[in-house]
Amino acid sequence: MVVIRMARGGSKKRPFYNIVAADSRNRRDGRYIERVGFYNPLAAEGVEGLRIEQERLAHWQSVGAQLSPAVARLVKSAKTA
Repeated sequence: MVVIRMARGGSKKRPFYNIVAADSRNRRDGRYIERVGFYNPLAAEGVEGLRIEQERLAHWQSVGAQLSPAVARLVKSAKTA
């Protein structure tokens, strides 16, 4: 099953997450199919902290991909902002 989830990057105590479409059997930070966006929880003022490509997200959901709870929360906040 394909799941849209966050893959952690960045250094120690400076997290950066790629929002990716991946096979659910692969590791969290392992191989993924496509990068759909990113989330930077430590973004400074005036710097983009969240970007989600809505077209690609809609495509993956149309073919049956499930959102992880964390990504679902980010998508909901991105639509309201």
